[in-house]
Amino acid sequence: MTPQHSKKASVAATGSTLWDLEAWKNAWVKLLPQHAYKNPVMAIVWLGTLISLVSTLMGQAEALFGSMVTIILFLTVLFANYAEAIAEAKGRGQAASLKQARQNLTARRLSSMQDSTGTEVAATALLINDLIEVRAGELIPADGEIIEGCATINEAAVTGESAPVLREAGTDRSGVIGGTKVLTDRIVVQVTADSGNSFLDRMIALVEGANRQKTPNEIALGILLMVMTLTFLMVVLSLPFIAGFLGIKVSPIILVALLVCLIPTTIGGLLPAIGIAGMNRALKANIIAKSGKAVEVAGDVDVLLLDKTGTITYGDRQATAFHPLIGVTETELRQAALLTSLADPTPEGKSIVALAKELGEKVVEPEHAEFIAFNASTRISGINLQDGQQIRKGAIDAILKITEKNGNNHAELKARVEQVASKGATPLVVARDEHVLGVIELSDVIKQGIKEKFARLREMGIKTVMITGDNPLTAAAIAAEAGVDDYIAEAKPEDKIACIRREQEQGHLVAMVGDGTNDAPALAQADIGLAMNSGTQAAKEAGNMVDLDSDPTKLLAVVEIGKQQLITRGALTTFSLANDISKYFAILPALFVVALPQMQVLNVMRLSSSESAILSALIFNAIIIPMLIPLALRGVKFRPSTSTQLLRRNMMIYGVGGVILPFIAIKIIDVIISAVFQL
Repeated sequence: MTPQHSKKASVAATGSTLWDLEAWKNAWVKLLPQHAYKNPVMAIVWLGTLISLVSTLMGQAEALFGSMVTIILFLTVLFANYAEAIAEAKGRGQAASLKQARQNLTARRLSSMQDSTGTEVAATALLINDLIEVRAGELIPADGEIIEGCATINEAAVTGESAPVLREAGTDRSGVIGGTKVLTDRIVVQVTADSGNSFLDRMIALVEGANRQKTPNEIALGILLMVMTLTFLMVVLSLPFIAGFLGIKVSPIILVALLVCLIPTTIGGLLPAIGIAGMNRALKANIIAKSGKAVEVAGDVDVLLLDKTGTITYGDRQATAFHPLIGVTETELRQAALLTSLADPTPEGKSIVALAKELGEKVVEPEHAEFIAFNASTRISGINLQDGQQIRKGAIDAILKITEKNGNNHAELKARVEQVASKGATPLVVARDEHVLGVIELSDVIKQGIKEKFARLREMGIKTVMITGDNPLTAAAIAAEAGVDDYIAEAKPEDKIACIRREQEQGHLVAMVGDGTNDAPALAQADIGLAMNSGTQAAKEAGNMVDLDSDPTKLLAVVEIGKQQLITRGALTTFSLANDISKYFAILPALFVVALPQMQVLNVMRLSSSESAILSALIFNAIIIPMLIPLALRGVKFRPSTSTQLLRRNMMIYGVGGVILPFIAIKIIDVIISAVFQL
């Protein structure tokens, strides 16, 4: 077992047990006032515990009964603290291994690109824009962008994936993370983050919970719980006056017990753990969420924008055929396509060279030629030869603009393009000077299972939109095969932002995925921007989530994690409010049955005595919190369904179950208490 796998196993073990000693220690620390006030509901219970203790010591209740109430209330607070502590412990276990990846790092800082030796400095001394050289076998000392060279890098310290990845200057896979290891070659990296603000530093802070901010829904629910708590507090404070008219003296211990049973202590105790666990589940899927809000918003997303290449398809489009126009030989087309692709670093360019060589073309690099790199705006690349020839390859509309003076074969060209596009392949047009030579057929493959994933999203009411630079025919063929709801063809970077804004203006929450610098504006505009770990620093800064596996299809998993977060909080809130009903039937008759015998009709559980009823309700109120901790950490199982179906399911399982279970449990506890303590 590798160290990384051992780390993950230990983390899993930490989260799976309810007897973590470190978590119990932190649960006691959270009893201190500076921690306790952060959870108002449980702070009220903690204050009630102290009032019960003082009242018992002052003789305002029977010693045994008062002591038992105090102990039960104290355990209620401790269990709630433990729920939060065990969730935080999971994050600390993950953070410990991340800290190891950045210990004692040194850097070889270069004064300029011409500096061949450099100066050895501590990684902590590096500043933004410093140049560092990293060679094979060395750890990368800081986050940055490769500006020279390419190398295979082991990112297991961050992602847990032992397979090396390729990072290369000048591509959308130029970003590197401090603490990862260069396996081959040499690279020059420009530092993009100061010490203490690196990707690893922010990851550690996030998983430890130090920077966890409450989500809007969590804040709203917290306000609701606080309002309910204050309302019941006023009700309980008014009871002594009402009881006075009936000639009943109610002790402070009874009032505290009633208050604790009335307020929503179950969800109040579990709410922080649910929020922390949501981010932990995202991290378990190798997704770094920059805030809990990002995880939660993902559950409300109703529009997904996905790039075709690398997301819906495998991304490595391969040249599979050359289609010359009439009057052009296949050799002419192959040779022209080969020349435009000799310096093309893209997979498509390399595949064109490979296919041309396979069909018999010899590779002879022209002297004094100028290579024209692909541009996202013009969507053209090519080469200028020494004899003045200009050879270009690109999208049909872009090529037509530069060959519009010679439109003799444009009709034939469009027919060829439609023929290729109708098969779901991508046509790439080749022109020499102002004459179109023919079409290169680039074939891509739909990822296995992607259609089923889109079907699941459709069941959840989420619209999927494919964005591609392909022509409309190709886009339509791929969209139909993949099963997306809509598509945007011949899209430029600004089209992504326009699409996102258009959807947002209609009231939709939009998610998208990206890895390049040109994706950064759209990632920032989207409600959920999932940036690839392999992508540029600009993309990672713009997005509010980073996928450590650099798998664009992970966006589908992000939505499910977000929905599971919302469902878990909703289900446990429903259960918490529902099980309060049984406690009313236990406590209220116990308070007034002596003065008002008619109240006995409310004692539907036929509890043995007033003291036994109160203790039974309090014990159930306490033990239900640790019983629900595994569910809060694991999350309620998510099944694709509509909001109405989810509501109906939650009400049946957690609503009805939350009413019935406490009646049974409180009665069992009452039988045990009355038998043991003769109450």
